Amino acid sequence: MAKSKKEKSESTDLRLPADIQYQEELAALQKADKDSKPHGWQLSPRSVLTYICGGTAGKKEITPKYIGRSRLVEIAISTLLTDRALLLIGEPGTAKSWLSEHLTAAITGDSTKVVQGTAGTTEEQIRYTWNYAMLIASGPQPESLIKSPILRAMEEGTIARFEEITRCAAEVQDAMISLLSEKRVSIPELLTEIPAQKGFSVIATANTRDRGVNDMSAALKRRFNLVVLPTPTDIEVEIEIVQQRVQELSKDLNIQAELPSDSTVNQVVTIFRELRMGQTLDRKKKVKTPSGVLSTAEAISLLTNSMALAGSFGSGEIKVEDIAAGLQGSVIKDEDKDHDVWEEYLRNVMNKRDSDWKKLYQACLEIQN
Repeated sequence: MAKSKKEKSESTDLRLPADIQYQEELAALQKADKDSKPHGWQLSPRSVLTYICGGTAGKKEITPKYIGRSRLVEIAISTLLTDRALLLIGEPGTAKSWLSEHLTAAITGDSTKVVQGTAGTTEEQIRYTWNYAMLIASGPQPESLIKSPILRAMEEGTIARFEEITRCAAEVQDAMISLLSEKRVSIPELLTEIPAQKGFSVIATANTRDRGVNDMSAALKRRFNLVVLPTPTDIEVEIEIVQQRVQELSKDLNIQAELPSDSTVNQVVTIFRELRMGQTLDRKKKVKTPSGVLSTAEAISLLTNSMALAGSFGSGEIKVEDIAAGLQGSVIKDEDKDHDVWEEYLRNVMNKRDSDWKKLYQACLEIQN
């Protein structure tokens, strides 16, 4: 028998789906929701916005899942009210997958119908395939049909997620065209078609900086409404995002270490932003950019790893040595190019800042040597 949501929330799963992890917030929003709900939605559009951007539901505080322009979230929610699919596009680390998962959790209560796009994704993973043992034994039967997450979402009138759609080959992407246009899947082996029920939609994500990307055809793009998620516009917003996610991750992973100080987060975010922008924050000095993106998500990962280092092999308080170890690995992705970029940044930028920066500078030099 399947576990209840409560039992799942108390399990040892490494990562819980958003609809399980935030079930108390979703339940509070459902209870307080007085607005009309579209067919198949568990929350009204306004309550979905509150779940994503934060607010209150009765006496329950709703934590923000996406920190950024709420107008973009409103456009995304409005798209899912129509017969158009939604495409979230942007640079790595701009919370495309995170927003996709939470939108689906809030609207349908199930964020697990996912197709992960890769170079090896096939058309069968988008439509359907067969249990070949049953197929050989008894021929094409409904029982031997293995439905894709998208096909299951069509049957149930819910939302499916398609992560990194542009990593799939063009012919695999094009399998989505008829599916999104006709809103039905033909199964000639069973002489039948499965129509989409009201409430069905697809949220896809696409990465603008990933190598090996296959551009979407104009025909497929026309089936989507595009929402571009920008990188955080200012450092204060990015720091807030990093602090919130590091706190959440440290709690989920039970990392036995103190949270990074405000100055530590500020330093990491500043380094990432300056290397990403190709200039210092005061715009007085240009710097070379590394081959990697140095996204907000990578800053979160670096600080979380530094906490794990400090908790497992240190005093529990993050030291500059813990940060330096992570910085080297984050910046230097291509040894031939990035080593010189990082060395120049250390020498010409970090070395010329105040004493707090000098400590980090010395720790980074020791790691390099």
